[in-house]
Amino acid sequence: MTTIKWLGSAGVCINDRCEVLMVKQGQPYEKKLWTVPSGQLEGAETFEQCCVREFKEETGFNGVVLHPLHVKKDKVSQMEIEVHYFMVRIISGKACIQDPDQLIYEIAWKNADDIAKLEFSFPEDRAFILDLLNECRSTIV
Repeated sequence: MTTIKWLGSAGVCINDRCEVLMVKQGQPYEKKLWTVPSGQLEGAETFEQCCVREFKEETGFNGVVLHPLHVKKDKVSQMEIEVHYFMVRIISGKACIQDPDQLIYEIAWKNADDIAKLEFSFPEDRAFILDLLNECRSTIV
């Protein structure tokens, strides 16, 4: 069997109130779940370019990559998945769903209490996001 490789990027944006920008997404026939803006590499994009494009498509905000956070690797059936996570800062725009795949249903800022309770598309991301929010809160105090 041939292994398929899926490559993508995700953008994590935390505001000055220690909230993370999340999107509620899913196929029309699926339950809608929360995630950070993310998606698949297209053409000759770098992971950073993919992150900025997906962030804009899913949230309406123009962002810049500040630095890499981590790389998540997984294997599901015959698919190897590799997602590069980046810290993103918003430089312009306003919240506006313009996803060409029509998979985004809501955009919202979520705090640590919200994150602890939300249903995630990728539950393994919860601890990672909570760690980032806790780090944010410790720098404000």
